[in-house]
Amino acid sequence: MVDGGLHRHMEFAHFGAAFAFMTRVAAIAEEEDHHPDWSNSWNVVNIVLRSHDAGGVVTGRDLRLARRINEVLS
Repeated sequence: MVDGGLHRHMEFAHFGAAFAFMTRVAAIAEEEDHHPDWSNSWNVVNIVLRSHDAGGVVTGRDLRLARRINEVLS
């Protein structure tokens, strides 16, 4: 938790690996109808999860999406 959101900083071997990860997470986010705030610069991806519709706090939806993101990384 950082500034009221779930934060994760990831570094990949190269841009293609970072983009592939983001593509997989995008499909999951669509499934869950819950979308991360994220950024990508070359091989680095930063993700913040918080529920804007709940006032910007972390909810069960964020925790579920975080678990699914962790599964992609494992």
